[in-house]
Amino acid sequence: MITYIKGKLIEKNPTYTVIESGGVGYFIHISLQTYSQIPDEELLKLFTHYQVREDAHSLYGFYTQTEREVFRLLISVSGVGASTARVMLSSMTPQEIQQGIASDNVTLLQSIKGIGAKTAQRIIIDLRDKILKTFDMEAISTSPNNTTRDEALSALDVLGFSRKQTERVVDMVLRDDASLNVENLIKQALKKL
Repeated sequence: MITYIKGKLIEKNPTYTVIESGGVGYFIHISLQTYSQIPDEELLKLFTHYQVREDAHSLYGFYTQTEREVFRLLISVSGVGASTARVMLSSMTPQEIQQGIASDNVTLLQSIKGIGAKTAQRIIIDLRDKILKTFDMEAISTSPNNTTRDEALSALDVLGFSRKQTERVVDMVLRDDASLNVENLIKQALKKL
């Protein structure tokens, strides 16, 4: 219904902004991602998503169309509401969320506050194909990486490192270079542990 709002920036906070357009002040919910991109200039344009519920009519604003599209995909998943989607977009960039979904990275999505294993898996199952199609991304090979990842984690367990710590480091290394074999993955992880 309202695709964007362009007007005078009246108020800017980490969770919302107020834009005056045509004599009307619009209260717009935003993510930290959008907050960090909003310039301190008088004229502002935000892409919007208008949500109507029984108890509220809410307007969500995004600095980029990509962020809005990722938000819309996230809220299409059962169990993921606008608040959860906004927390996800405040914790990660839209590109990081896209990559996490495209690469079946449950651990990455679980690292976001309020996202459990089941919700992370549901997001990946529901959105993987849509993300690949909508953003014209290449499918990221998951079986070799998951096998490589699992083998590396097992080896690091044997070496006495805590599972939680090694998962975080291994995932970070794989984000930098997903083509590593087990041996090189372990070597890179050991440098960061």
